[in-house]
Amino acid sequence: MNTTDAISPLLRKRSGPLIADAKSLVASYPAVPITVDCVIFGFEENELKVLLIRSDLQHFEGKWSLLGDILKETEELEQAAYRILLQRTGMNDVFLEQVKAFGSPNRHPGGRVITIAYCSLLNIKHHELKIYDNELHWHNVKNLNDMAFDHKEVVDESYHWLQKRIQEHPLAFNLLPEKFSLRELQNLYEVILGVELDRRNFRKKFFSMDFLIDLDEYEEDVPHRPGKLYKFNFEKYEKNKKKWFAIDF
Repeated sequence: MNTTDAISPLLRKRSGPLIADAKSLVASYPAVPITVDCVIFGFEENELKVLLIRSDLQHFEGKWSLLGDILKETEELEQAAYRILLQRTGMNDVFLEQVKAFGSPNRHPGGRVITIAYCSLLNIKHHELKIYDNELHWHNVKNLNDMAFDHKEVVDESYHWLQKRIQEHPLAFNLLPEKFSLRELQNLYEVILGVELDRRNFRKKFFSMDFLIDLDEYEEDVPHRPGKLYKFNFEKYEKNKKKWFAIDF
């Protein structure tokens, strides 16, 4: 066996000199714009909604679009996401997480544009919109149809990401009042996951994690039998994150 054949191709002698001018190298690359889109999900009155605006592109006249903008040359991706959210909504107290890049060659009618989606989940009652340009408002996720660009696909992918995320982390508790019933907790998970959950199994799973504080209080002024009220023990969760396992409903 030739010893040269046994050497990894990555370790073999390079065929040419090192590239000294990195700027010229990058300038020779194809110019593909990058944008950032914010998928802001909101929970209100047992409905999952998403924040949308009217597209300002004639090609998509009348269609709904996500909140997005071009990435500036000196911006980090995350910086761009928070800038866009602030400029479009006036909100600056929302946590965003990167979901996925979308780069289909035909996703933009003007040419090749790659977008990076950032997602958030919030309680609509706790976050006031301060800007309403381009008819900015909340839309029920169930009622979305044809959207501008590939934004329906972006919303759908982000929704699937969210469904997985709330089973891996206790994000949903931020959407509930400080004191909540198990009925409210189950309703929240059912809305976001889009399924009907078995009541007994649901409660068993949450009690087994031991992060719920029994307040020894009951709901008031409700049209059904008052349920016990609980709080989520965020302090205990922070100390025992490893006990939070994926909730497989």
